[in-house]
Amino acid sequence: MASGKKSSGAARQARIAEMRRAEQARERRNRILTIAASVVVVAGLVVGGVFVVRSQSDDDTTASDGKSSGHFVTGKDGVKTWKGTLGRTHVTKTVKYPTEPPVGGNHNQVWMNCNGDVYTKALNNMNAVHSLEHGAVWVTYNSKASKADVDALAAKVKKTPYTLMSPDDDQADPIMLTAWAHQRTVTSGSDPNVDAFFEKFVQGDQTPEPGAACTGGLSQ
Repeated sequence: MASGKKSSGAARQARIAEMRRAEQARERRNRILTIAASVVVVAGLVVGGVFVVRSQSDDDTTASDGKSSGHFVTGKDGVKTWKGTLGRTHVTKTVKYPTEPPVGGNHNQVWMNCNGDVYTKALNNMNAVHSLEHGAVWVTYNSKASKADVDALAAKVKKTPYTLMSPDDDQADPIMLTAWAHQRTVTSGSDPNVDAFFEKFVQGDQTPEPGAACTGGLSQ
């Protein structure tokens, strides 16, 4: 049994290391593409300023809800799965999500960086949902969570690509874990369900855009 656990742990570490290498490579490519795209954008703004303004106005008319309908179904493992529709449109108006934290829905076109990023202030849900779309697991906590648990979770997030963490005083439970269309509550930073959730949902099968970047977005 111990040998099996070691083998599983080694395989997980190898998978995380591979994801980190891939993310670093994407980040290098993104920097090059950003520089090139910036030149094109500046030229486009000069030539087509009126069109850009008009396009922005069109974006603002997009439905300002999460385009999400459905309900949670709780599995035997304690993980709640969203059964229904989750929109995936980029919008500019504020989205009102049916859950807190949200598990998906329409969102901002810019994601929160989720390469093991730990934030000390609450996030804009619309940016964090975009991170979920990229296959990230979002760890959130409210004021009822102990400092020891917050510190333990932060240490885990920092060493795990495709994760992010932030406070959320609007959530019902002290510590919650969220992936696209999935969510659960855990009792502490050392709860074994944390590892199980990370193992299953970090770049898991639920990911709408597997392999999409978790860097190059917003950061506090």
